[in-house]
Amino acid sequence: MYNILLTDDEKIVIESLTYIIEKNFPDQVKLYSSRSGSEALETASSVRIDIIIMDINMPGLDGLETISRIKQFNPQAVIIIVSAFDKFKYAQEAINLGAYKYLTKPVNRNLVIKTIRSAMELIDTERGSLTSDIKMHEQLHFVSPIVESDFIYSCVFCSNPTTDLTSYLEYFEIEPDSPWFLCCIEIAVLTTTNTGRLYTDIRKILSDCRRCILGSFMLNRIVAFFPLERCTAPELCNLKMRSTAKNIFNRIALNIDSKVRIGISRVDTNLSATADRYNEAILALGSVGPEGGIAFASDMTVSTDNRKKIELISAKILTRLKAGDSGSVHSLVAACFSELFSFYTIEIDKIKNTIFELLVNARNIVTETDESFQNDAFNSSFSFLAATDDRNRLEQFVQKRLQEYTATVSAARVRRENPVIKKTCSYIDSHLSENITLEGTAGLVKISPYYLSKIFKEEKGENFITYINARRLGKAKELLEDDMLSIKEISALVGYNDQNYFSKLFRNRFGMTPTEYRTSKTT
Repeated sequence: MYNILLTDDEKIVIESLTYIIEKNFPDQVKLYSSRSGSEALETASSVRIDIIIMDINMPGLDGLETISRIKQFNPQAVIIIVSAFDKFKYAQEAINLGAYKYLTKPVNRNLVIKTIRSAMELIDTERGSLTSDIKMHEQLHFVSPIVESDFIYSCVFCSNPTTDLTSYLEYFEIEPDSPWFLCCIEIAVLTTTNTGRLYTDIRKILSDCRRCILGSFMLNRIVAFFPLERCTAPELCNLKMRSTAKNIFNRIALNIDSKVRIGISRVDTNLSATADRYNEAILALGSVGPEGGIAFASDMTVSTDNRKKIELISAKILTRLKAGDSGSVHSLVAACFSELFSFYTIEIDKIKNTIFELLVNARNIVTETDESFQNDAFNSSFSFLAATDDRNRLEQFVQKRLQEYTATVSAARVRRENPVIKKTCSYIDSHLSENITLEGTAGLVKISPYYLSKIFKEEKGENFITYINARRLGKAKELLEDDMLSIKEISALVGYNDQNYFSKLFRNRFGMTPTEYRTSKTT
C-alpha cells in the first residue's frame, strides 16, 4: 500500500488525478488531497506519505517551499511536480530540492501512470549510496523529455538559435563551447504500437553509451546531441566521436528488432552551426543502404551531394506538409524536381521511384492526421507514373496531390486548434511589423512562455520564432507582387529593420532574392 498526497489549488486537477490513479492502481494506494501548501504540510506531518504529486503555483505556501519543508522530516518521500510554470527556472530548483520528476501541464494520462509506477518501484528498492556516475545518470531522468525535444527541435529548425541553445545547455550543465556532434537514427519499421517502446529502448541505449540529449521521433527518425570532452587536438575529438557512434550503432542493432540506419555529423563547437550539422547527418544517413549501417559526414565525397540533397529536400517537404505550410511545400517540390532531373537526367525510373516514395510518405502523414481522409487520385498514382515520362505532367501531378494533402492537414489542425493558439496566431498576423516576443505574447494569452512554446509547437508543427518568420516572409511575397513599395519598405512592414537580413531569410526560404522574386512576378 502506498500513501499518495495530491496537492493542487484546482479541484478539477485533483479529481482527474484521483480518477486516473484509482482506476489504474486499485487496492494499491490510499489517497490524500490538499488545496494548498500549508494543507499539504499538515497532512504530510501527520501521515507517512510515500508519493507527493504537487503543483508549484499555489496560494500561500508555494510548492517549492512545501517540498523543502517536507523533505526535512520525510526525506524518503518521492516528489512529483506537475506544473505549467517555466521549466528552466523551476525544474532546476525542484530537482535541487529532491524532486523525482517534473511534468508539465497538461500531462498525458499514460505519462502520469508510468511516472507513478516508477515511483512505486523506487520506493520498493532499497536506497543505497550512489556513485557519482549513477547520480549523473539519475539526474538525466529528472529532465523532462519535452525539454530535450525542444532543444533538438531548435537545433534542427532555428535559423539563428545561439542564445536559446546556450540557455538549454546551461540547464543541462553542458559548457556551451564544448565540442559536440549530432546523430540521426532511422528505424526501418516504426508503427503507432511500437514507437513508445522503441523510444524508451533507444534512450536507455544512448544514455548507457554516453551522456546525450535526445529528441522525439520525427517520422521514423530521431536526433541526438552528443557533447564531448574538450580535446587537445581536433583529431582526438574525431576519434572519440567515431568510437561513440560505432558503439551506439552496435548496441542499437543488437537490441532493436528492426533495421537501423545512422548518420553522423562532423564535430563542431559552434552552436549556431547545429542546423548545418543536422543537414550533414541527414546526408550521411542517405548514403546508408536499405540493409542498415552507419555513415559519417566526414567520409562523404562530393559526388554524392546531389543525391543527398534530393533526400534532404524530400524530408523538408514532409516536414512542411506536416505543418500545413502549402507555400513552402510548393517551392520545395519545384526544387526537388529540378534536382531529380538534373542528377538522374535520363534515368526516369529512378526519378519515378523517388516521386512515388514521396507520395506514399506524404499520404501516411495525412492519414495519421485525419483517419477519414480518402483520395482516389492517389490510388491511381502508380499507373499514372508508369504511363508518363513528361516532366511537366509529373510535377503537376505531384504538386496537386501534395497541395491536397497539405490542405487536409491544415484543415484538421484548424478544427482542433487550441483557442490560446488561435488567439496567438491572430495576434501575430496583425502585428507582423512589430517586435513580437514569446514572453510578450505569453503575457497576452495569460500563460507561461514555456507552456505557450510547448503547445504552440504541438499545434502548429513548428516553434514560435519559425512560425513568425514564415508568416512575415509569406506576407512579403504578397507585397513584392506589387511594385508600389520598395523592398526596404516591405522589409520594415513585415518586421525586419535590416534589409540585408530580410533578403537572406527570403532567399533561404524561397530560393531567390526579393528582387529576383519581384522581377519574376512583374515581367
